[in-house]
Amino acid sequence: ILQILEKPEELITFVEDRPGHDIRYSLDSSKIRTELGWKPRFSFKEALEATVNWYKNNEWWWKPLSTEEVLHPAPWRLGCSR
Repeated sequence: ILQILEKPEELITFVEDRPGHDIRYSLDSSKIRTELGWKPRFSFKEALEATVNWYKNNEWWWKPLSTEEVLHPAPWRLGCSR
């Protein structure tokens, strides 16, 4: 994402894992490819670039959602006020 946005890697901030954090997600599309002949329309890179561009062009949609509470490095530690 930083490469797409032409931003430096120094912007990365490593934070502690959240409670219940999943170590990784492993996907395998071989069954749907074999049994149904499915294939992706776009490469991962193409789809990621399209997604980043959508967010760049639709700031009106996501900007109101980017509150301090959401941007906190460990929001689960803030407690629930609702």
